[in-house]
Amino acid sequence: MKTKLCEVNLAAREKLPEHTGDKSGIGVHYVDAYIKPMNLKLPDGTAVRCKRKGLKIVLAAGGKKGEGLLRRAELGPDPVVMLDAALQ
Repeated sequence: MKTKLCEVNLAAREKLPEHTGDKSGIGVHYVDAYIKPMNLKLPDGTAVRCKRKGLKIVLAAGGKKGEGLLRRAELGPDPVVMLDAALQ
């Protein structure tokens, strides 16, 4: 069963490196803006937290936790592609 956490933050695209001058190589401003709405409580009271620390993305829901990495070397320089792969 899949649960939709939140709407995709379309304003996060304004934070892509070509718009902000972000020189991180992974688009940290975009990633942070994209995952911010994922920090919420579900209707059943389960807390959901998503955070970035360096290249690592950590998603925790209730007692379950998952991690993903922003892999520039494997996926190329596009932050949108890197974040999508990390969240998968």
